[in-house]
Formats: sequence, C-alpha cells, structure tokens
Amino acid sequence: MKKLLIFLSTAFAVSSVMAAKMPMPSDMPKSYEAECASCHMAYPPGLLSEKSWQNVMSGLTKHFGTDASIDEKDKIEITNWLKRNAATKQKYSELAPENRITKTSWFIREHEEIKADVWKRPSIKSPANCGACHTTAAEGIFSEKGLKVPAK
Repeated sequence: MKKLLIFLSTAFAVSSVMAAKMPMPSDMPKSYEAECASCHMAYPPGLLSEKSWQNVMSGLTKHFGTDASIDEKDKIEITNWLKRNAATKQKYSELAPENRITKTSWFIREHEEIKADVWKRPSIKSPANCGACHTTAAEGIFSEKGLKVPAK
C-alpha cells in the first residue's frame, strides 16, 4: 500500500509539471509572431481547442475590441497552424467562452485564489498577461515554480 501511495503521488507530481509545460511548436509560422505576438504574448496553440482557434481567427475584425485584420494568406497559414497544434488534452479542449483563454474552466480553476485587484495592478493589467506573473510563459512554461506575482 505504501508503494502504491508513493507511486500515485509521484505520478500526480509529474503530471502536474507536465501539464504546466506547453512549448511553442517548432513549426511556428513567422506570420504568427509578426502578426499576433506584435500585440500580445504569442500564446501556445495548445491553450485552446481547434474550434476556439477557428473562432478567434474568423473574428479578427473585432478581435477583443480591436480590428486585427491581416492578409488572407497569413490568416490561412496561422489558422491552419493553430488548428493543427490546438489542444488535445481534455483539460484544454473545451470551447472557450467568448474565445478567451481566461474564461475557460481550467484557467479559472488554476487562478481562483487570485483576487480581482491583483489583475488590475499596473504591472499586470489583465489575466491575459501571462508573462506578468509566469516568468517563463514565453517559453510555454506555466508552472508555479516560475511564478512571481508583481507587487503593486
């Protein structure tokens, strides 16, 4: 029984660490970095489902309050790449409410202890600014190990 408990706790720890790593696929198109990452973090495609990415990319004229229209060639290239690399794990594959990563049930569960005033700090600004607290977010690592919540 003791060995089983040790095995299960080790498996849980490993799966928690693995879930926190989501490296950017090596075949990221230059257009994704040029178009998307010029305004916000280049979110790893595995953070949303294929359908959610399709919804995001089909609504670029009203992209979270901004016209983020891009030329058709880049739009097709980015959409196909996002869909090809979209979430496959059930945790991330739900349809994101309002196409927002921050409104998914897994995101809310992971951040439920964060008080509303923390998100409004000038150094954070919003829940979508992953890199403000996750110091390794740009590398696709969102573990608590690299977590540093900025002071006011």
